[in-house]
Amino acid sequence: MRRLPLALTTVALCAALAAAGGLTGTPAQAPTAGPAHAAAPPPGGTLAAAIEADRQHLRARPGDAPAWARLGGEYVEQARLTADASFYPKADEALHRSLELAPAANTDALTGLGALANARHRFADAADHAQRALADAPLHWQAWAVLTDARTQLGDDAGATEAAQRLLDLHPGTASFTRAAYDLEQHGRPEDAANALRQALAGAYDPADRAFCRYQLAELDRNAGRAAEALDGYRQALAADPTYTAALAGRARAEAALGRTDEALADYAQAAARVPQPQYLLELGELHESLGHREQAAEQYRLLRAESDLAAANGVVDDLTLGQFEADHGDPARAVDLLRAEWGRRHQVLVADALAWALHRAGADAEALRHADLALAHGWDNALFHYHRGAIELALGRTGEARADLSRALAVDPQFDPLRAPEARAALAATAP
Repeated sequence: MRRLPLALTTVALCAALAAAGGLTGTPAQAPTAGPAHAAAPPPGGTLAAAIEADRQHLRARPGDAPAWARLGGEYVEQARLTADASFYPKADEALHRSLELAPAANTDALTGLGALANARHRFADAADHAQRALADAPLHWQAWAVLTDARTQLGDDAGATEAAQRLLDLHPGTASFTRAAYDLEQHGRPEDAANALRQALAGAYDPADRAFCRYQLAELDRNAGRAAEALDGYRQALAADPTYTAALAGRARAEAALGRTDEALADYAQAAARVPQPQYLLELGELHESLGHREQAAEQYRLLRAESDLAAANGVVDDLTLGQFEADHGDPARAVDLLRAEWGRRHQVLVADALAWALHRAGADAEALRHADLALAHGWDNALFHYHRGAIELALGRTGEARADLSRALAVDPQFDPLRAPEARAALAATAP
């Protein structure tokens, strides 16, 4: 039996790697849970062919419950790859059709519904579906992966540890080690996280899985301020799988940190054209804004709102991403409302940080500080978290503590954000003794 290299910390994931997102990512991104494989064939490739084959099969044999469950899972994966939320209702219909045809011990349909719920950020529902699947099939590792993702995003540390350990015992590989790595980074153990990812990489033979592991290692470098090393890692990920959009966006992130803004803009634009994920649109918009390109930034923010509206119309509850956007580029009061609702659903560090920042932007700094403390309580040495807390402390007149947090943000990553890193440096200069 393999034991998680976690001591007493929790194990997690980045839940539905929404639309080709990644496990670690920047704090502006709410992670979401992907399938067993970290990446999958590009749209128009074998996944699209599999969907069409199953649709044809079901036209001839509409009573085939396993085929409906398989088709539902394929629709969830297609949505993840394309950021096209219109696949979610199709997945929902197919998975429920499977359950109607085979209501007893339909593990695949229940697991698929759990993955769908994670993708829609309905994490409590995802946990319920996974537990129902495991009641019938306790060794079904895919259901343990769904449960790990759901509990992680709900902020259930002990429950996530239990589920992740079970996942690793049943299926030591990419799906389990990458989840462990994400949690280790969140708990301030980036070297252990890198070791977990190297274990995953050593056992990854599929090009998509290798690209995913390379990408996650690059994310650790980028989040630690090692932009040149990160750039090399993203390039290695793209060499393994040129269709892996998250690595393309990561390459843009590293290029921006290195001052290679023309290349960064081109890569971001290509990533957003492939997969119009709100995170890519936000990062591209903020890079434009940092360069004084107001009209181009506004266009990316308009597209972000449109994508958020489309996702909501197809059952996605993503108050985190929209709240983060509203806090910095829209209505802070609305951001607070959105993020209070998200915090009511799940006590997770990304939500704590986002709510802290929204409260600060709305002028409620005393309450904001309490949430900023919660965001850092697990030990994740995150530059943006430190910046947010430092700005809040500065607003409260706690200059010494503010300088410590702002300094820490820049020490972790001097280029952690194209808009906020310059603000951190300016605040330190303005408060110099």
